[in-house]
Amino acid sequence: MAGKLYELDERKQRVLKAVIDDYIESAEPVGSRALARKHDLGVSPATIRNEMADLEMLGYLQHLHTSSGRVPSSKGYRFYVDGLIPPKPVSDEEKALIDRWYKTRVQRIDQVFEETAKLISAVTKNVSLVLAPQMTQAQFRCLQFLPLDSRRVITVLMTDAGFIENKIMEMPEGAEFEDFQRMAAVINKNLAGHTLQTIEHHSLAEIRDEIRDEGLYESALSIIQRALDTGKQERLYLGGTTKMLEQPEYHDVEKVKHMLMTLEEEELMKDILRAHIGDGLEVTIGQENEDSHFKDSSIITATYHLDGELLGTIAVLGPTRMEYAKAMSLLEYMNSNLTQVIKRFHW
Repeated sequence: MAGKLYELDERKQRVLKAVIDDYIESAEPVGSRALARKHDLGVSPATIRNEMADLEMLGYLQHLHTSSGRVPSSKGYRFYVDGLIPPKPVSDEEKALIDRWYKTRVQRIDQVFEETAKLISAVTKNVSLVLAPQMTQAQFRCLQFLPLDSRRVITVLMTDAGFIENKIMEMPEGAEFEDFQRMAAVINKNLAGHTLQTIEHHSLAEIRDEIRDEGLYESALSIIQRALDTGKQERLYLGGTTKMLEQPEYHDVEKVKHMLMTLEEEELMKDILRAHIGDGLEVTIGQENEDSHFKDSSIITATYHLDGELLGTIAVLGPTRMEYAKAMSLLEYMNSNLTQVIKRFHW
């Protein structure tokens, strides 16, 4: 910041901040006369106009040909975020909303991340992303079977953290629902307390011997393996993808279509979030984004930890004209709050 601060004197900084504040609020290019009327900058509209011209020449503002006003550039937003952004703490009303949201909507660990994505989007009015951790440390609690019809059962595997894996299974030829209930009892006795990570190393010989039916054993093995495979994967939760339609920047149907298609590329989005893993908040603005679909967007990320262990990442994705102060304060608050919520599940 030292070089940038030297490049912009105090008056230019005040003009730049005023332009960005107004543009974030209105989504309309900002002119010097409007700036002079709304802000007490202590100089004439002509002086403000000259300062804005200098800021444009230095790359902090852009002049749209369709308007006499100017809008911030990625460089201007970067200066704003790094040195001019006003603090905007999470309000008491928002804290109460967050607390109620978790208390009324979350009963399982997987719901924590799903509801966190919805909550961040609801408060910021932007798209939210939550990269949830692997579940391999969760402990096996029980396996249950529920009758669906004469030949199918619903398999439900649950861990101590509330993680649930569901699957509809065909019963092997000659098997009855009572056989599945007996199999569940055997499995629960042998696997209770083992983490998903250690189950695959745990001898399943006793389970095979007690079940004494190869078809039933293979059925049990498939649901356990499915849970293991799922538990090894990080999960990505999105919230508020339709929120972008409310932003003027995304009224271009083609732009929105390409953005939505990119958001659906789960592995790509996971890679983007993993690239931002670090300590504290990280803000990537406009042209700083490597993916071409996000050149007009900003991504604010925060990584969350539990007892010093990195768990995952939460993020806000929106237009470069987003309310940075609010989004950054919310992610900081959610970062610590999310850790407390996760601790409830002893995960």
